[in-house]
Amino acid sequence: MPDLDGTAAHSVSAHVAHALAGQVDHVFGVMGNGNAAFLDALIRSTSAGFTAVRHEAGGVVAADAYFRASGRLAAATTTYGAGFTNTLTALAEAVQARVPLVLVVGDEPTSGSRPWGVDQIAIASAVGARTYTVGRADAAATTVIAIEHALVYAVPVVLAIPYDVGGRDAGPFPQLPAPHAPEPLAPSGPFADGAIDDIAAALAGAQRPFLLAGRGAWLADAGGALSEIADAVGAVTASTALARGIFRRSAFDLGVTGGFGADGAMELIRQADVAVVFGASLNQFTMRFGELFAPGTKVFQVDVAASATHPYVAGYVRGDVALVARAVVERLDRHATAPSRWRDSIDLATALSRDTGDALAPDGRLDPRAVAHRIGQLLPDDRVVVSDGGHFIGWANMYWPVASPDRMIMVGTAYQSIGLGWPSVPGAALAQPDATVVLTTGDGGGLMALADLESAVRVAAGRGIAVVWNDAAYSAEVNVYGRNGLALEPMLIPEVDFAALATGVGAEGVVVRELADLDRLASWATEDPGIRRFLVLDCRVSGDIVAPYQEEIARANAR
Repeated sequence: MPDLDGTAAHSVSAHVAHALAGQVDHVFGVMGNGNAAFLDALIRSTSAGFTAVRHEAGGVVAADAYFRASGRLAAATTTYGAGFTNTLTALAEAVQARVPLVLVVGDEPTSGSRPWGVDQIAIASAVGARTYTVGRADAAATTVIAIEHALVYAVPVVLAIPYDVGGRDAGPFPQLPAPHAPEPLAPSGPFADGAIDDIAAALAGAQRPFLLAGRGAWLADAGGALSEIADAVGAVTASTALARGIFRRSAFDLGVTGGFGADGAMELIRQADVAVVFGASLNQFTMRFGELFAPGTKVFQVDVAASATHPYVAGYVRGDVALVARAVVERLDRHATAPSRWRDSIDLATALSRDTGDALAPDGRLDPRAVAHRIGQLLPDDRVVVSDGGHFIGWANMYWPVASPDRMIMVGTAYQSIGLGWPSVPGAALAQPDATVVLTTGDGGGLMALADLESAVRVAAGRGIAVVWNDAAYSAEVNVYGRNGLALEPMLIPEVDFAALATGVGAEGVVVRELADLDRLASWATEDPGIRRFLVLDCRVSGDIVAPYQEEIARANAR
């Protein structure tokens, strides 16, 4: 049982663990001499769970995925020095993706740097993470301040325990206030009111209204209000890749925008006369490099950014997406808006149709489109998809629908990284304990993250599937630089037997060379999750089939 006695004396590390466990229910990481006392206190004296991973980056990735899949704060922990610096790519990804988490690390002693020491505060700052260093008199309070910083600013923070401080007596546990939760940003002033009026009036008068929702809309819990707007004005809807499933009515939803979108759906979006974008940054991929909207479309944007994030935006409201959406609903109700009939005239099935390819590509290897389509038919409905980065990311987004935005986790895309796939699985699996976690990864990223193959298999067990798109190459590079005549040798990978690697850590591995080999997924899905093993599908696909989003990038680069 956890020792929660508030009157006994406890170490600095115990104060940190106790304060952290008040707000965090799970910690991921690797033990070392800089965080050993913290982990001992966490496990012995709190109710927080701990899951070991095999590489320090994996601890941050798992905590990141845990938040994305649950909305709950998680923590990671490593030792100092090399343990800390091993987290940097994952830490930078969390900063770029605006994911709150706490990274508890050891640090150099207060007496000064040692020969092997590095300036961890400066290194963390370089990737955008602030460091809070605990002391003997303020360890618990500093921990709460760090948690509050992460929540208020939606960023990761580093919580450092100096090597010579962690074991010192810090006295009884103090009474701690809960971290301050930020209030939603309310639109204020006559300009904001006028802009909301403009949005409502434009939607009410639109013949072909369109709503686009991004991850910001999901984080603001705006799905209900946005669906009300869509019904009130008869709007067609779509989302970014990180907001899939946010609208209630799939019958009028065009799916994902940008290079992951179906061609017919993207053509319909260009017919819109009014488009309102809620909680999406309108980056180059969402905007199809400027081609998402037609020149005549009047575009509005609602977000918490200081100003509009794309030059095509004609009207901008800064504010919490849910608050602004609710204000738009109220204005539409006052106007007794009659809905457009545009969406009733759309043949959605045709608009969303995709090329599913042939069983085999001309080179004799599997066509990844056919593989993705068949896997999409066989996957359990209750699933969370976690994606590594690489050329293959299009296949899951194109062929595997998910029920809601917290069911599509893409750790790595904000920082344009690969190699964060395997450690995403433990975080998602513990965040959604009843769902099947489906990893989609390439051979390049899969090898880069191989240390945490074991973590994924151990934690997800019979609720885990990994699809490895094994084309013996870094195909994203081949599709860009290989096409431009650069030497291919650095872009190629000797074909690796991921099925055998998986078997070595307790999973079931299946080499997939023809579509019939996927029948094992069909039978696996019917088995008891408590008995079956983690399933790794080593799909030997052709690198000659290029994902549409990569073709789009190539066209943009050629302009």
